[in-house]
Amino acid sequence: MEQPKQVDILLRGGTVLTMDAARQVFDPGAVAVRGGEIVAVGPQAEIDAAYEAGTIIDCAGHVVMPGLVNTHTHLPMSLLRGLADDLRLDVWLYGYILPVEREFVTPEFSFLGTLLSCAEMLCGGITCFADMYYHEEEVAWAAVQAGMRGVCGETVMKLPTPDAGSFEESLRYCEEFLSHWQDHELIIAAPAPHSVYMCTPELLEGTTALARRFNVPQLIHISETAAEVEDWLTQTSLRPVRWLEELGLFQTRVVAAHCVHVNAEEIQLLAKYRVGVAHNPTSNLKLASGIAPVAEMLARGVRVGVGTDGAASNNDLDLFEEMRLAALLPKAITQSPVAVPAVEAVAMATTYGAQALHLGHLIGTLEPGKRADLITVCADTLHSLPHFQTTGHNVYSRLAYTAHAGDVRDVLVNGRIVVRNRELLSVDVEAVLEQAKTLAQRINRFFVEREGSVLDKLVDIGGLEQQETFEVQVKGVLQDKAAFERGLAHDQVHITQHTTRDQYDTYMIFDDPEQGRLRYREDHVIQEDGSVQPIYFLTLTGPAKEAEYENSVILSRSRYTAPADRSLRFYREYFQPVAEKEIVKHRERYHLRYKGVDFAVNLDRILQPAQDRLFVEIKSRTWSQQDALRKARLIGELLTILGAQPGDVLKQEYVDLFEET
Repeated sequence: MEQPKQVDILLRGGTVLTMDAARQVFDPGAVAVRGGEIVAVGPQAEIDAAYEAGTIIDCAGHVVMPGLVNTHTHLPMSLLRGLADDLRLDVWLYGYILPVEREFVTPEFSFLGTLLSCAEMLCGGITCFADMYYHEEEVAWAAVQAGMRGVCGETVMKLPTPDAGSFEESLRYCEEFLSHWQDHELIIAAPAPHSVYMCTPELLEGTTALARRFNVPQLIHISETAAEVEDWLTQTSLRPVRWLEELGLFQTRVVAAHCVHVNAEEIQLLAKYRVGVAHNPTSNLKLASGIAPVAEMLARGVRVGVGTDGAASNNDLDLFEEMRLAALLPKAITQSPVAVPAVEAVAMATTYGAQALHLGHLIGTLEPGKRADLITVCADTLHSLPHFQTTGHNVYSRLAYTAHAGDVRDVLVNGRIVVRNRELLSVDVEAVLEQAKTLAQRINRFFVEREGSVLDKLVDIGGLEQQETFEVQVKGVLQDKAAFERGLAHDQVHITQHTTRDQYDTYMIFDDPEQGRLRYREDHVIQEDGSVQPIYFLTLTGPAKEAEYENSVILSRSRYTAPADRSLRFYREYFQPVAEKEIVKHRERYHLRYKGVDFAVNLDRILQPAQDRLFVEIKSRTWSQQDALRKARLIGELLTILGAQPGDVLKQEYVDLFEET
C-alpha cells in the first residue's frame, strides 16, 4: 500500500468550491498544500488517503474556496475613510481628496494606510488586490509585510502628484519601481495612468512603453461617469475606449476600472483585447456614477471582476458586499432575475477577478499547481441556515446573498496562514489603528480650518491668477444715451477696444460676511460674425469697500480671480453658499484712454431682474492711495463727459441694488 505523501497543510471536511472551469464542488472535500502551492483537491476520503500534514485545519461547517480578488482599490485611502461623503465624483475628487492628498500623502502615509487596508481585506477573505496610488513602493512593502498578493500600480498623471512634480518625474519613479519588483512572488509592479482626462497622449505612450518593456499590466480608470465620456467626445470625437484603442494602450495587458458608461462597440473592443474590467458597484452607487452594463459585458466574453474602490469612496473593503451587488444590480436594470446568477457573482470575486488581473494562470481557482490562496467561510451561521441542496447552486447563493465578510475564519496566501480562527497573524492591528487615529486628528484640523475659509477652498482647487487686486470704480444711472455716445467722441477720449457681450453672473453668499462674496461669471463675447466666445471665471470680492473718494468713487478689492474651469453646479456643491443671487446683463464694453490713463467703461442693460434704465460703470486698476485719488478725479471728469449727473451715481453693486422677481 502506497504511503501518504507529506504536505504542509490539509484543509479537510468542508464544502470545497473549486471555481474551476467545470465548477466542481466536493462535499466533504479537502485541499492539500505544500509550500506555496496547491498539491491536490478532491473528495475528503481520497485526499486523506493520499496525504498527511503537520497542520490539519478542520473545515466542517465551512466552505473552502479560492481567496477573493479585489480588482480595484486605492489602499492608502483607508486613512481618508469618511472624510467627505455624499458628494459627486468631481466635487469629491477635486474639491476634497486632491487637496488633502497634497497636504498629507507621504511614503509613511501610503505604508500605514496600506497596512490598515490589508488588515481589513485579509479578515474579509481578500487575498489579492489591484491598487492604484502614490508612493506605490511603500504600498508594495506593506502588502508583503501583511502577506498579501497584489498588483501595485504607480499612479501617473499630467498634474503634480504627492510623489512627483511632473509626469516625466512620475514616469521615472514608475520605471524604478517596476525594476525593483521584477519576479517577486507576491507583488507585480505596474504603471497606472489615472485616466484619459488626467493624462496626455505622450504620458499614456510612456506608460505603454514601460508595460511592454517589463511585461506587466497597466491599470487605468475608464468611463466612470457620463460627464467624462461626454467631455471626451467633445474634445476628440471618440469615446474613451475607442480613443485608447487608437492610441495603442490595449497592445498591453490592461485592467480598466469602472467602465460604467461603455456602449456595445466599446464592450466588443474590451472583449477583443482581453481587457480586464474592475466592476465597483458600491463606489459607483455612492458617487452616483451609474451602474455598469455587467450582464452585457459577461455575455460578450469580457473578463469582469469586482472591486471595492478606495475606502474613501466606498467606505469599506468588503468584497462580499460587492459580490452581492454585482448579482443584484443587473437584475434590477435588466428587469430579469436570471441576469448574473449567484454562481457568476462568485466567479467575478474569484476566477473572473483573477483573469481580469491577468493572473488566472496563478490564482482564482482551487486546482493543483495553482498558488495556495484560499479561504474558509463559516456556513453554520444564523444568517446562512438552513441549508438546501435543491439546485446544485445553493452554495453559491449562500455566498452571494447571505455570507458576510465576518464569516471568514481562515485565510492562506501563497501557502502561508495569515488569518487563523479569525485572528490576523501578520499585522499588529492595535499599533496600526493608534497611528491612524493620530494622523486622522491632524487631517481633521486641516479640513475643518479649510472649510472655514472660502479663500482657502478656492486656492486649493487651483487656477490662481491674481490676488489682492484693487480698483477704483463708480456706477450710475444713464439718463441720456445720446449724451453718452457724444462723450465717447470727445477729443480727449480715445477708444482702444470695444466689445459686446452678455454676462450671466451668479453671486454666492455666505453666512459670514467677512468671507466676502464669490461671483461665477459666464461671459458670452459676441464676435463680429455673430458667433459667441464663452469665457468663465470666478471672482472673490472683499466683504466691504476699502475707501470712498470724491464723486462717490469707491476703492474696492478683488481678493482672488481665477478661471472657472468647472461647472456652476460643481462650485455650488463645493462652496455650499447659504444663498445665491443672479444678475444677467447685456454689456457694451469700451477700453479707453483719458488724459493718458486707461479706463474700462461699461454700458449695461440689466436683463434679469429686468430694468428699464441703462447703467454706466467706469473703473480702473490702482496700486497706491495717491494713484487712486488721481484716478478718482479723472473718473469724475469722465462721468460728466459721458452725460451722467452727480445725482445719478449709485453706491451699491448691481447684486445689492436689485431684488430678483
